[in-house]
Amino acid sequence: MAVDALRGALGFLTRLPVGRDERAWEAFRESPAAFPIAGYVVGALLSVPFLLPLPGPSTAFAFVSVVYLVTGVNHADGVADLGDAAVVHGDREKRRAVMRDTTVGVGALLALGIVLAGLALAGVALAGLPLAAAAGIVLAAEVGAKFAVALLIRLGELAHEGLGSQFVGQESGTLLAPLAAAVPAALISVPALAAVCGATLSGALLGRWAHYRLGGISGDVLGATNELGRVLALHAGVIAWTLW
Repeated sequence: MAVDALRGALGFLTRLPVGRDERAWEAFRESPAAFPIAGYVVGALLSVPFLLPLPGPSTAFAFVSVVYLVTGVNHADGVADLGDAAVVHGDREKRRAVMRDTTVGVGALLALGIVLAGLALAGVALAGLPLAAAAGIVLAAEVGAKFAVALLIRLGELAHEGLGSQFVGQESGTLLAPLAAAVPAALISVPALAAVCGATLSGALLGRWAHYRLGGISGDVLGATNELGRVLALHAGVIAWTLW
Protein backbone atom coordinates (compact mmCIF):
# COMPACT_ATOMS: atom_id res chain seq x y z
CA MET A 1 0.00 0.00 0.00
CA ALA A 2 2.83 2.43 0.88
CA VAL A 3 4.55 1.79 -2.45
CA ASP A 4 1.28 2.29 -4.31
CA ALA A 5 0.68 5.56 -2.43
CA LEU A 6 4.13 6.83 -3.40
CA ARG A 7 3.57 5.83 -7.01
CA GLY A 8 0.25 7.65 -6.98
CA ALA A 9 1.84 10.73 -5.45
CA LEU A 10 4.54 10.84 -8.10
CA GLY A 11 1.96 10.28 -10.81
CA PHE A 12 -0.11 13.20 -9.54
CA LEU A 13 2.66 15.60 -8.50
CA THR A 14 5.06 15.05 -11.40
CA ARG A 15 5.26 14.16 -15.06
CA LEU A 16 7.10 10.93 -14.29
CA PRO A 17 5.53 7.91 -16.04
CA VAL A 18 4.47 6.15 -12.84
CA GLY A 19 1.40 5.86 -10.64
CA ARG A 20 -1.23 6.56 -13.26
CA ASP A 21 -3.37 3.51 -12.43
CA GLU A 22 -6.46 3.52 -10.22
CA ARG A 23 -4.88 1.42 -7.47
CA ALA A 24 -2.04 3.91 -7.04
CA TRP A 25 -4.44 6.86 -7.12
CA GLU A 26 -6.69 5.45 -4.41
CA ALA A 27 -3.73 4.57 -2.18
CA PHE A 28 -2.30 8.07 -2.62
CA ARG A 29 -5.63 9.79 -2.04
CA GLU A 30 -5.97 8.08 1.33
CA SER A 31 -2.35 8.66 2.42
CA PRO A 32 -1.43 12.33 3.08
CA ALA A 33 2.06 11.19 4.16
CA ALA A 34 2.74 10.32 0.52
CA PHE A 35 2.98 14.05 -0.25
CA PRO A 36 6.17 14.78 1.74
CA ILE A 37 7.62 11.36 0.91
CA ALA A 38 7.27 12.16 -2.79
CA GLY A 39 8.96 15.47 -2.01
CA TYR A 40 12.24 13.63 -1.42
CA VAL A 41 12.16 12.19 -4.93
CA VAL A 42 11.11 15.45 -6.55
CA GLY A 43 13.63 17.47 -4.53
CA ALA A 44 16.46 15.18 -5.58
CA LEU A 45 15.54 15.63 -9.24
CA LEU A 46 15.29 19.41 -8.90
CA SER A 47 18.79 19.51 -7.39
CA VAL A 48 20.39 18.25 -10.62
CA PRO A 49 20.97 21.71 -12.22
CA PHE A 50 23.28 22.64 -9.34
CA LEU A 51 25.58 19.77 -10.33
CA LEU A 52 26.26 21.39 -13.70
CA PRO A 53 29.29 23.66 -14.23
CA LEU A 54 27.23 26.66 -15.34
CA PRO A 55 27.27 30.37 -14.47
CA GLY A 56 24.80 31.40 -11.75
CA PRO A 57 22.13 32.88 -14.06
CA SER A 58 22.31 29.86 -16.37
CA THR A 59 21.97 27.52 -13.39
CA ALA A 60 18.93 29.49 -12.23
CA PHE A 61 17.35 29.22 -15.69
CA ALA A 62 18.04 25.48 -15.74
CA PHE A 63 16.55 25.16 -12.27
CA VAL A 64 13.29 26.89 -13.20
CA SER A 65 13.08 24.82 -16.38
CA VAL A 66 13.63 21.55 -14.52
CA VAL A 67 11.01 22.47 -11.91
CA TYR A 68 8.29 22.59 -14.53
CA LEU A 69 9.67 19.81 -16.71
CA VAL A 70 9.49 17.50 -13.70
CA THR A 71 6.33 18.77 -11.99
CA GLY A 72 4.27 20.10 -14.91
CA VAL A 73 2.02 23.15 -14.80
CA ASN A 74 -1.09 21.83 -13.03
CA HIS A 75 -0.15 23.43 -9.72
CA ALA A 76 0.78 26.70 -11.42
CA ASP A 77 -2.82 26.81 -12.63
CA GLY A 78 -3.83 27.00 -8.97
CA VAL A 79 -1.54 30.01 -8.51
CA ALA A 80 -3.17 31.72 -11.49
CA ASP A 81 -6.70 31.05 -10.26
CA LEU A 82 -5.96 32.29 -6.75
CA GLY A 83 -4.24 35.35 -8.19
CA ASP A 84 -7.42 36.27 -10.03
CA ALA A 85 -9.56 35.53 -6.97
CA ALA A 86 -7.35 37.69 -4.75
CA VAL A 87 -8.07 40.86 -6.72
CA VAL A 88 -11.85 40.38 -6.89
CA HIS A 89 -14.00 42.81 -4.92
CA GLY A 90 -16.93 40.80 -3.67
CA ASP A 91 -18.00 37.81 -1.63
CA ARG A 92 -16.81 34.21 -1.68
CA GLU A 93 -19.14 33.22 -4.49
CA LYS A 94 -17.73 35.91 -6.79
CA ARG A 95 -14.18 34.82 -6.03
CA ARG A 96 -14.99 31.16 -6.66
CA ALA A 97 -16.74 32.12 -9.91
CA VAL A 98 -13.62 33.93 -11.09
CA MET A 99 -11.52 30.87 -10.29
CA ARG A 100 -13.76 28.75 -12.53
CA ASP A 101 -13.47 31.27 -15.38
CA THR A 102 -10.96 30.18 -18.03
CA THR A 103 -10.00 33.79 -18.78
CA VAL A 104 -6.56 34.75 -17.46
CA GLY A 105 -6.68 38.08 -15.63
CA VAL A 106 -4.14 40.55 -14.32
CA GLY A 107 -4.14 38.91 -10.90
CA ALA A 108 -3.18 35.56 -12.44
CA LEU A 109 -0.35 37.09 -14.47
CA LEU A 110 0.99 38.94 -11.44
CA ALA A 111 0.83 35.85 -9.21
CA LEU A 112 2.59 33.66 -11.77
CA GLY A 113 5.18 36.36 -12.37
CA ILE A 114 5.96 36.58 -8.67
CA VAL A 115 6.34 32.80 -8.40
CA LEU A 116 8.60 32.58 -11.46
CA ALA A 117 10.71 35.55 -10.32
CA GLY A 118 10.95 34.04 -6.85
CA LEU A 119 12.13 30.71 -8.27
CA ALA A 120 14.67 32.33 -10.57
CA LEU A 121 16.12 34.56 -7.86
CA ALA A 122 16.29 31.63 -5.47
CA GLY A 123 18.11 29.69 -8.19
CA VAL A 124 20.70 32.47 -8.55
CA ALA A 125 21.26 32.54 -4.79
CA LEU A 126 21.48 28.75 -4.54
CA ALA A 127 24.01 28.62 -7.37
CA GLY A 128 26.38 30.62 -5.18
CA LEU A 129 26.21 28.14 -2.31
CA PRO A 130 28.23 24.93 -1.85
CA LEU A 131 26.60 22.03 -3.66
CA ALA A 132 25.65 20.18 -0.46
CA ALA A 133 23.99 23.28 0.99
CA ALA A 134 22.07 24.06 -2.21
CA ALA A 135 20.90 20.46 -2.64
CA GLY A 136 19.84 20.24 1.00
CA ILE A 137 17.75 23.40 0.74
CA VAL A 138 16.11 22.32 -2.53
CA LEU A 139 15.26 18.92 -1.07
CA ALA A 140 13.91 20.38 2.18
CA ALA A 141 11.91 23.01 0.31
CA GLU A 142 10.18 20.38 -1.78
CA VAL A 143 9.43 18.17 1.21
CA GLY A 144 8.23 21.21 3.15
CA ALA A 145 5.94 22.35 0.34
CA LYS A 146 4.38 18.90 0.15
CA PHE A 147 3.98 18.80 3.92
CA ALA A 148 2.17 22.15 3.74
CA VAL A 149 -0.27 20.59 1.27
CA ALA A 150 -0.80 17.63 3.61
CA LEU A 151 -1.36 20.09 6.45
CA LEU A 152 -4.24 21.74 4.63
CA ILE A 153 -5.66 18.38 3.62
CA ARG A 154 -5.77 17.17 7.22
CA LEU A 155 -6.80 20.42 8.96
CA GLY A 156 -8.66 22.40 6.31
CA GLU A 157 -12.35 22.45 5.43
CA LEU A 158 -13.53 21.72 1.92
CA ALA A 159 -14.67 24.81 -0.02
CA HIS A 160 -16.69 23.01 -2.69
CA GLU A 161 -16.89 19.80 -4.66
CA GLY A 162 -14.07 19.26 -7.12
CA LEU A 163 -10.57 17.84 -7.19
CA GLY A 164 -9.98 19.08 -3.66
CA SER A 165 -12.79 16.86 -2.40
CA GLN A 166 -10.67 13.84 -3.36
CA PHE A 167 -8.30 14.77 -0.53
CA VAL A 168 -9.75 17.29 1.93
CA GLY A 169 -12.05 15.92 4.60
CA GLN A 170 -11.11 12.27 4.16
CA GLU A 171 -11.38 10.34 7.39
CA SER A 172 -8.32 8.15 6.87
CA GLY A 173 -4.86 9.29 7.91
CA THR A 174 -3.60 11.80 10.48
CA LEU A 175 -1.16 14.69 10.46
CA LEU A 176 1.33 12.66 12.48
CA ALA A 177 2.41 10.52 9.53
CA PRO A 178 3.10 13.48 7.16
CA LEU A 179 4.96 15.25 9.98
CA ALA A 180 7.13 12.19 10.63
CA ALA A 181 7.89 12.00 6.90
CA ALA A 182 8.98 15.65 6.78
CA VAL A 183 11.19 15.64 9.90
CA PRO A 184 14.26 13.95 8.29
CA ALA A 185 14.43 16.73 5.68
CA ALA A 186 14.30 19.38 8.39
CA LEU A 187 17.18 17.69 10.23
CA ILE A 188 19.60 17.97 7.29
CA SER A 189 20.81 21.38 8.45
CA VAL A 190 19.66 24.67 9.95
CA PRO A 191 18.90 26.10 6.46
CA ALA A 192 16.89 22.95 5.67
CA LEU A 193 14.93 23.40 8.89
CA ALA A 194 14.24 27.01 7.89
CA ALA A 195 13.05 25.82 4.47
CA VAL A 196 10.59 23.30 5.93
CA CYS A 197 9.32 25.85 8.46
CA GLY A 198 8.98 28.50 5.74
CA ALA A 199 6.89 26.22 3.56
CA THR A 200 4.72 25.18 6.50
CA LEU A 201 4.10 28.80 7.52
CA SER A 202 3.26 29.66 3.93
CA GLY A 203 0.70 26.84 3.80
CA ALA A 204 -0.86 27.83 7.12
CA LEU A 205 -1.24 31.46 6.04
CA LEU A 206 -2.64 30.57 2.62
CA GLY A 207 -5.03 28.09 4.23
CA ARG A 208 -6.28 30.78 6.60
CA TRP A 209 -6.74 33.23 3.73
CA ALA A 210 -8.64 30.60 1.74
CA HIS A 211 -10.88 29.86 4.72
CA TYR A 212 -12.00 33.47 5.02
CA ARG A 213 -11.94 34.49 1.36
CA LEU A 214 -13.03 31.31 -0.41
CA GLY A 215 -14.86 29.36 2.26
CA GLY A 216 -12.29 26.60 2.55
CA ILE A 217 -9.73 24.52 0.70
CA SER A 218 -10.01 23.56 -2.96
CA GLY A 219 -7.77 21.88 -5.49
CA ASP A 220 -6.54 25.30 -6.63
CA VAL A 221 -5.59 26.18 -3.06
CA LEU A 222 -3.62 22.95 -2.72
CA GLY A 223 -1.79 23.59 -5.99
CA ALA A 224 -0.97 27.17 -5.03
CA THR A 225 0.22 26.00 -1.61
CA ASN A 226 2.71 23.69 -3.31
CA GLU A 227 4.07 26.42 -5.60
CA LEU A 228 4.19 29.27 -3.07
CA GLY A 229 5.50 26.96 -0.37
CA ARG A 230 8.42 25.95 -2.59
CA VAL A 231 9.38 29.57 -3.33
CA LEU A 232 9.18 30.79 0.25
CA ALA A 233 10.98 27.69 1.52
CA LEU A 234 13.87 28.22 -0.89
CA HIS A 235 14.31 31.83 0.17
CA ALA A 236 13.99 30.96 3.86
CA GLY A 237 16.71 28.34 3.41
CA VAL A 238 19.05 30.73 1.59
CA ILE A 239 18.52 33.45 4.18
CA ALA A 240 19.17 31.00 6.99
CA TRP A 241 22.38 29.79 5.31
CA THR A 242 23.56 33.40 4.91
CA LEU A 243 22.88 34.26 8.56
CA TRP A 244 24.01 30.92 9.98
